[in-house]
Amino acid sequence: MGADQTIDWRNTAASALDWWHEAGVDTLVDDVPRDWFAAPEPLVVPAVAPAAPVVAPSAMPLLLADFLAWRSSAEVPEADWSGVSLAAVGPADATVMVLVDCPDRDDGDAGALLSGASGRLLDKMLAAIGLTRDEVHLAAVCAKRPTAGRIQSEVEARLSEIAKHHIGLVASKRLLLLGNAASRAILGMELQAARGRLHGFNHKTGQTGSGSASDEASDETGVVASFHPRFLIEKPAAKAEAWKDLQMLMRGLTSQEGVR
Repeated sequence: MGADQTIDWRNTAASALDWWHEAGVDTLVDDVPRDWFAAPEPLVVPAVAPAAPVVAPSAMPLLLADFLAWRSSAEVPEADWSGVSLAAVGPADATVMVLVDCPDRDDGDAGALLSGASGRLLDKMLAAIGLTRDEVHLAAVCAKRPTAGRIQSEVEARLSEIAKHHIGLVASKRLLLLGNAASRAILGMELQAARGRLHGFNHKTGQTGSGSASDEASDETGVVASFHPRFLIEKPAAKAEAWKDLQMLMRGLTSQEGVR
């Protein structure tokens, strides 16, 4: 066999091997004999466990009495927290609603929101604008006090949704947000940025926007953000600014006197 014939044979063999390789053949000899004419074994597809269904939060009750009962049920974010769940109190048709962040440290034992020094200052603030606690609808973003006294970021969105639904059911003419957490939950703004103007909250859509002191639309609540009484106890100098907030809250509804 001449040299040229040897080269042609090698080229032919290499070409054939390349073809088989492209066809998926990667070995020429098995370790055990194989019956190449046997029917192929059925393809076994491993079972895949079905994905867990995504459970959406159930719809919140559309009647205030039902909502207040639901607020302490197992469906709310605070259900597994320790402590006492404190329901909102006050008339269902209150002209003014007050929303705080969460119960104070001693409120659980007292069984009522703002039961201590913060509550006594709130009573004075309300008296300064011609109201009593019995006349306002008082609620908290958190029905229970968080362990650290602050709302965890992972439940903020759901608690905000619940609080907005609550506001829509009461549909008061004015809403007073006390503290940074309440401002964030309803207005989506830090307290310092939210203070100084009247915001609008639409009961039907849950949307907030610029309000007007003379806005008396049936589906609109005028919202004012101010300092929590516990902050005013620590920083008495801020009471003058809080008084301005209270005046704005009641403008167009009634006349007021100064904060005591």
